[in-house]
Amino acid sequence: MKLKKGDQVKVTTGKDAGKSGKIEKVFSKENKVIVSGLNQYKRHMKARVPGQKSEIITITKPLGVSKVVLICQKCKQPTRVGFKILKDDKIRICKKCNEEISEKNK
Repeated sequence: MKLKKGDQVKVTTGKDAGKSGKIEKVFSKENKVIVSGLNQYKRHMKARVPGQKSEIITITKPLGVSKVVLICQKCKQPTRVGFKILKDDKIRICKKCNEEISEKNK
């Protein structure tokens, strides 16, 4: 998967199109990510025990990887992710500015 936890991404389709946020969790087998503050839904929880109050809770649901695009830290633009192989390392690069996408700046 080309996206990792902590990456800044922008949503391209759906109800949150145009909004951006940080990736909180990655589900690589399902090709989905959870972006903080986006794709939130309300769920009505009925009281299960007498005396407990019913409530409305907010749930953040995962987004498909194809619906988000990485924002490069150097050029600050939405971009595709490429790979470059250096000796023993495989690093991610920005396709627009050809700079390395750093892991430590998250």
